[in-house]
Order: sequence, then C-alpha cells, then structure tokens
Amino acid sequence: MVDGVNLATQRAGPRLAEIAAQAAVSEATVSRVLNGKPGVAAATRQRVLAALDVLGWERPARLRRRSAGLIGLVTPELTNPIFPAFAQAVEQVLAGHGYTPVLCTQLPGGSTEDELVEQLEERGVNGIVFLSGLHSDTSADPARYRALAERGVPHVLVNGYNDAIRAPFVSPDDHAAMRMAVGHLADLGHTRVGLAIGPPRYVPSRRKTEGFTAALGERLGLREQEASAYIRPTLFSVEGGQVAAAALLDQGCTGIVCGSDMMALGVVRAARERGLDVPRDVSVVGFDDSQLIAFTDPPLTTVRQPVQAMAAAAVSVLLEEIGGTPVQRTEFVFQPELVVRASTARVRA
Repeated sequence: MVDGVNLATQRAGPRLAEIAAQAAVSEATVSRVLNGKPGVAAATRQRVLAALDVLGWERPARLRRRSAGLIGLVTPELTNPIFPAFAQAVEQVLAGHGYTPVLCTQLPGGSTEDELVEQLEERGVNGIVFLSGLHSDTSADPARYRALAERGVPHVLVNGYNDAIRAPFVSPDDHAAMRMAVGHLADLGHTRVGLAIGPPRYVPSRRKTEGFTAALGERLGLREQEASAYIRPTLFSVEGGQVAAAALLDQGCTGIVCGSDMMALGVVRAARERGLDVPRDVSVVGFDDSQLIAFTDPPLTTVRQPVQAMAAAAVSVLLEEIGGTPVQRTEFVFQPELVVRASTARVRA
C-alpha cells in the first residue's frame, strides 16, 4: 500500500517502478499523481497517466475524467470500412473534449433512424452526429430534422446536403473528387472512362455524377449526353461494382471511376472474371481510402476522404451549438486527395 494506492503486486496493480520507468519520472512523482496530490506539472501528470494506459492498468477512480455528456452517433451499417473509420474519428475527437459517444448503427431489419433518434433522446444525449443518414436521401422527408431542431436537440449532418434542412453540414467535395479521378486517367491516356456509382437518389451519388460529367467534358471533350452513356448507377457495394463493370467493360472502357472503394473491388473482380488484368488492361479508381485499401490486390488508387478533418469539424460545430454559440446553417466542404497506387496505369496502345 503506497499512500492509499495498492501497488503491492503485479496482479493487484502496477508497481511504482514500472510506471516511473515508463513515464521517465521518479517513483515519488508517480505516487503524488496517483494520489491526486498537488505539486506536479500538468505535462508530467499526463505522462504518468499515459504510462498507466500503456501498461494496461486502469486509472484510479479519482483521476478519471467525468463525462461532459453523451453524444449520439448515428451511422449506416459498418460493413463498408469507411463508416467505422468515420465513427472512430468522431469518437476520438469527442473523447478529447470529455464527451461519451453513443454509437447507433442502422442494420437491415433493425431500428430505423427515427427510432434510434428517439432512443438517444430518451438517454438524454447532448447532441447527435448523423453520418450518411436520411439527410443524404433526396426521397426522404427532411421534416424529421426540423422537428429535431424544434425539440432543441443540437445536431450536425455528415455527407449529404439538403437546403430544406437548417443545420450545419460537413461534406467532401465530390465534384473535385471526380475531377481528380478523371484527370488522373486522362493523363494516363485513357479516352474511354466510365463511372460506377450508387443510387441517384443519394446526394453524394448525384454530386459525383455531376462532377464526372463535367470532368469528361473538360478533359475528354464529351458532351453531357455522350458522358451519360458511361455512367452506371447501381449499389454502393462489391456486387454493385461488379454489375456496373460488366456494362462499362462491354462499352470498351479502359478506365473506371467508382463511387466507393467497395465498388472498386467489385470492378476488379469483374475484370478478372473476364481474364483482364488490373491495371494492364483496365485502370480502376476508388473513393474513400479506408485503412485496408492500400493492401488490396492490387493496392487501390483512390480518392481519399479527409475523414479526420471532417470528423473534427463536425464535432466542433456540434459542441459550439451545445455551448450556446450560434452556428452557421451552412455546408462545410473539405477537399479530398488523390492517392495513386497500383490499380491505374498508362493505357495500352
């Protein structure tokens, strides 16, 4: 027992010497921090607490930060790795501000978005972050978000803008993403480029389609009607990418841009089923750049969503609203980044 903290054995808790060595401080300093005594610099105190985390020991109850409140995070299903990436980024930022995230995932046959919101309100959340929710679906009724605002629940909407909803939005620049993707393929000599995209009722699909059409006009000289022949709406999934690729390959496309990395993997699969090599015969560009995409076969060229920046912005505007600061009812748009890997190459003569 040291100053009321049991450090007698490895099993009961970490030894003072272990923590001191990990934090590069004296054992006396560790003791003062663990017992909440003054006289330790903030940076040193943080090093000691971080050492506890690294060693896998719980912080003493008196040192645990009390939660500033609950924040709901409503996401689609988590099979697409970009959604867990967003959720983790949002949760990390929230934790840094002392808030506890409550993750709600919409599963097929499970609770609807409205039901999840009702459950979150019953738990007394301070605010809600919606990721690719019904606000991105142009066929959905935006009145649910007006009602949420009338009930005084702060919220921020990520990925999908609707001018009928008075709330802060955070989105990537889908038009710029398509200019980057098409421009990259055009620079490699591809003149027949297709787009595999999700259902047109979703705002990100519409924006990417508009950006793709404009890019074909700027880089390849195609009129809007001509460009539309190279656009295949389907599902945001591996299977959707396969279906779209079948039609685009039949049209002789040597380059295919996709609305998501999952669709791009489906395009690669479809190409291989035809005995085609990626990128020797077909170049493929994805969208998202979730964590494992660099390790696919081949590593995927993709347009990276600025997940960390978008998550930080979403949390920032939400906390401002929670704190009573008037928030601009507008869309914050973030620039994506083209990441060139091995799924694209110069077109064959």
